[in-house]
Amino acid sequence: MAKITEIAPDLFRITTFVEPYNIQFSQFLVRDDQPLLFHTGPRALFADVKAAVASLIDSQTLRWIGFSHFESDECTTVPEWQQLAPKSEVLCSVVGKMVSVDDCLALRPTKGVVDGEVLEAGRYRFRFLATPHVPHCWEAGLLFGETQRALLCSDPFHQEGDVESLTESDILGRCRKTLVIYLPYCSLTESTLNRLAEL
Repeated sequence: MAKITEIAPDLFRITTFVEPYNIQFSQFLVRDDQPLLFHTGPRALFADVKAAVASLIDSQTLRWIGFSHFESDECTTVPEWQQLAPKSEVLCSVVGKMVSVDDCLALRPTKGVVDGEVLEAGRYRFRFLATPHVPHCWEAGLLFGETQRALLCSDPFHQEGDVESLTESDILGRCRKTLVIYLPYCSLTESTLNRLAEL
C-alpha cells in the first residue's frame, strides 16, 4: 500500500516500502493545471501507485510524466500511464529522448529538455537540471520546483529502510551508507552535487 504525504503545497510524495529489500520507492505528483508525475515506479507497484494518484487527481488529466534516468523504478510504467492519460507527454533529457525513450519506451514522441529549461505546469514552475552520471546514466536529470523550492529526485539521496517523508535532520550520513554501493564518481560528480546543494 502506497503512503501519500503532501511535502509542499500541491506536491505529494507517494511511497511504497518493500520490506524484503529494505527500500522505499517514491514518486512525486504535482497537482496543477498540467499535473506532473515524476517517476513511475517499477511495474510490480503500478496498481498501488495508480490508486494513490487517482486519489489526488483524475489520472486521465495527467499531462507530464518525468523521471531522473532510464531505469525500471524510474520509468518502467510510462506506457501504462500514457494509456491512462491520452494527452500525457514524457519529459526527459534530450539525450534520454534520443538514445532510449522515444525508441523503446514512450507511446508518443517525448519532450526532450535541455539544462536550465523551465516547464510551467500552471501555478508551479520546474527547472530541468542536467546531471549526467548523477546518480547514474549519462542522460540523467532532475527537476527543481522553483515555486515550492523542492528538488524532485531519487537515487542521489537514497536511504535504506522505511524512513520518514519529512525531516529537518541531516540525512547525508544515511545516504553515504547506501550510495557507496552504486553512485559512480566521475569528473562531473562533485560539481553536480555542489550545484544541487546551492539550491
